[in-house]
Amino acid sequence: MKNLSVKISLYLNYFVFAILLNSVGIVILKAQKNYGVDEVEASVLEAFKDLPIAIVSFVVASFLPRIGYKKGMLIGLALVTAACVVMYFGNSFDTAKLLFATVGVSFALIKVSVYSMIGMVTENQKQHNSLMSSIEGVFMIGIALAYFLFPAFNNENLPDSWLNVYWLLAALSLASFLFLLFTKFEKEPEIPGADLKDDFRQMALLMARLLIIVFVMSAFLFVMIEQGIMSWLPSFNDRVLELPENISIMMASVLAISLAIGRLLAGELTKKINWIWIVSICTVIAMLNVIFVLPNTINATVGAIESFSDIPLIGFAFPLVGLFIAPIYPLLNSVVLSALPKRLHSPMTGLIVVFSALGGTFGSRIVGWLFKTQGPENAFYYLLVPMVLLLISFFILKKLTVRNAVQA
Repeated sequence: MKNLSVKISLYLNYFVFAILLNSVGIVILKAQKNYGVDEVEASVLEAFKDLPIAIVSFVVASFLPRIGYKKGMLIGLALVTAACVVMYFGNSFDTAKLLFATVGVSFALIKVSVYSMIGMVTENQKQHNSLMSSIEGVFMIGIALAYFLFPAFNNENLPDSWLNVYWLLAALSLASFLFLLFTKFEKEPEIPGADLKDDFRQMALLMARLLIIVFVMSAFLFVMIEQGIMSWLPSFNDRVLELPENISIMMASVLAISLAIGRLLAGELTKKINWIWIVSICTVIAMLNVIFVLPNTINATVGAIESFSDIPLIGFAFPLVGLFIAPIYPLLNSVVLSALPKRLHSPMTGLIVVFSALGGTFGSRIVGWLFKTQGPENAFYYLLVPMVLLLISFFILKKLTVRNAVQA
């Protein structure tokens, strides 16, 4: 298969960072229990992760092709390998902030590189949609694995036992580094501008397009929804369903697994169904899940829970919202990237990462504030507001992409 080793490297790098990035919900729960911080203070970990992603993506995206995507990814993997070791020995809320800041910086390099390289190893929009969705699907599998890895190392009688997982994460990061080091990239990236100044100018010019403005708003809203649910679902399970800590964390894997399945299926569905219908129908079903399923989950009578088999079926219903929101993000990204010349994929990816990171930060902070002020049983209802706005944005985006294609 053409470019097989490059594609494997992209999958592997994204998989490793899925575990690291989305352990933030687990560490938020542990920070409240082990480091004595409240909900609002714990939610700052999301900002330490997402703001570096936004800042670094904005700074490096336009000229990363000059550095080289391979070199950028190697730097990111080296940084997180060291950060995992530091987290083990540091064992404090401040060290957790440092860990996620490092993960954020590194992921900026990884995501800009991966998204830009998808355009280099695919030949048309259908291939782009499929590879984008499958890579994002593997990302969600990594997230699901995180919800089992951390409990596997966690012993509630030994408060520091969970830190041993960072030795495994350091080893995975190092293995990814070595695989990438020996992977040969056949194509050289296209440079956006004539020089560094022109590279930034090309990125700035993208923001002047109405198509891009609507898209980044859509990406912001989606990640606000996804990250708000993902970061706080372990705490929801712990405080509302009153599940044991390890099971609360593992239950959050249902969301990640449903996201993975949804994105892998989207890669196939988009070959036959127009993307606008996929994302619109999925958003409406997600809203119905919040309106009708969430209340039943909150009001469910839960007895003594010692394993997954003891959880009532209704407890699994709300996390299935992930199955329906899953296709939205990769399809929106692919639609916009496919509409642009490949030389603009790196700066466009920078904008995607910036606004996705800001959406994740706002989503987690807002839900954290709602958990504290409105109660954990009511917080997720407020996500209906960005869902409605997101649904409206799809149809505006569809109209603009058609217009862009006609002009091209």
